[in-house]
Amino acid sequence: MQRHYVMYYEMSYGLNIEMHKQAEIVKRLNGICAQVLPYLSQEHQQQVLGAIERAKQVTAPELNSIIRQLQAHQLSQLQALALPLTPLPVGLQPPSLPAVSAGAGLLSLSALGSQAHLSKEDKNGHDGDTHQEDDGEKSD
Repeated sequence: MQRHYVMYYEMSYGLNIEMHKQAEIVKRLNGICAQVLPYLSQEHQQQVLGAIERAKQVTAPELNSIIRQLQAHQLSQLQALALPLTPLPVGLQPPSLPAVSAGAGLLSLSALGSQAHLSKEDKNGHDGDTHQEDDGEKSD
């Protein structure tokens, strides 16, 4: 019984530390966004504020769904790279996996999250007026 208690204590302590780390990361990223926001154009400021609001409203099931989609996408990329079994012509290198950093993972996660948000809006009957294309030809 004592071993289970110690194991539970260690797990909850580790989880508590991880939660504090995540809270600190969120605080710092919010600070960075607040500092950069005034330097953006008005249109981009609105897009960033919208993305921040969407990020605040992400639920755990949505996050799990996005992570599963990312994992499936990465798995399909790995399988596609592993398919060619014929020897390459002299001088050609096999394709290498792109380095995935935490930033790239977060960007893909935010891109998938915004796609999920857009599909929700479509289901709810919104036209998506807030998501305009960025051609540079349109002006408000």
